[in-house]
Amino acid sequence: MADRDEHGRFLPGCKPGPGRPRKRYSAAELRDAILKAVCPDDMVAIVNKLVERAKTGDVPAAKLVLERILGPALPLDVLERLEAVEGKVRDERISNS
Repeated sequence: MADRDEHGRFLPGCKPGPGRPRKRYSAAELRDAILKAVCPDDMVAIVNKLVERAKTGDVPAAKLVLERILGPALPLDVLERLEAVEGKVRDERISNS
């Protein structure tokens, strides 16, 4: 490895690799292709199947359904901190009244 120093870093003048290939399609192009391929009736059938699987105990399906309806779950520490702040506000209101 003559192209690196004693710390493993590349030496000056070392030619970089080609990098990651460019995207073939943009996200907008892929989204448009999906919308053209899937009609509203297909979407209803997909959602119904997903809910059916969630009801039978398919945990990933249940997680997907709940996250799409309720949004992603907040980390527990955020909820604990929120409860602590709400408790302080409640205590201040009681002491000020």
